[in-house]
Amino acid sequence: MAFQLAACAEMLFCDLPFVERVRRLDDLGFQVELWDWTAKDIGSLRRTGATFSSMTGYVAGTLSDPGGAAELLASAARSLEVAEELGCPRLNLHGTGLGADGLPVRPVGVVTPSMWLTALRTLDHVAVLGERAGRVFTLENLNVAVDHPGTPFASAADVRALVAAVGSPHLRMNLDLYHAQIGEGNLSRLIEESLPYVGEVQVADVPGRTEPGTGEIDYPFVARRLGALGYDGVVGLEAWASETPELAIERFRGIFGERGSPAKATG
Repeated sequence: MAFQLAACAEMLFCDLPFVERVRRLDDLGFQVELWDWTAKDIGSLRRTGATFSSMTGYVAGTLSDPGGAAELLASAARSLEVAEELGCPRLNLHGTGLGADGLPVRPVGVVTPSMWLTALRTLDHVAVLGERAGRVFTLENLNVAVDHPGTPFASAADVRALVAAVGSPHLRMNLDLYHAQIGEGNLSRLIEESLPYVGEVQVADVPGRTEPGTGEIDYPFVARRLGALGYDGVVGLEAWASETPELAIERFRGIFGERGSPAKATG
């Protein structure tokens, strides 16, 4: 059983220009993940020859109100054009747009039944866009206790319910285990329940959102559990380096790399 290993260029080698971060991760044998594509030189990223695993699938809007949904769908369509240029198979979504410091642009106190229905309709449309483009949108769970207060549909349980209700292979979960540990815990059961709907797994440790092996999550157990359940998709490192980025990615590879790809030869 082989995991595909990816790393987020937004959070590693932060002293380098973004294109150089991408090259560095590619040289080390990782697929590359990025966030807001509007702030990037897409042509330069394409010319690196890196394999892009995931990117932000919208730059404005929200799932849960009609005006915000129209905005989200329009920006999702634009994001698909960039994904086509980069050859990126997955585009990531949240319950609402995130602004400075990860705070929701349109915070929500109470999610009403009508908001659930609007979100479901919006995600139906998102899945159709993905199907037409031959790409997959992933809806990510977030934690509201520490990083993203006021984000609707944030829990893995909420995300799973929406993805299951849409029932399309072009809408999957981005199961972020850092956020899930803070928001829900019981990761073994959560993985088992969610895996039929998962398009990607993201990892970081708690507290601090640093690399696996630096906190309270038993990531060697998580890796074994994912393998035992037959998962062979992407495991993405979306974490800050606790010391150096080189050490962070080697710790990540040390836990998940037995099932991952070896580093690319650079000589």
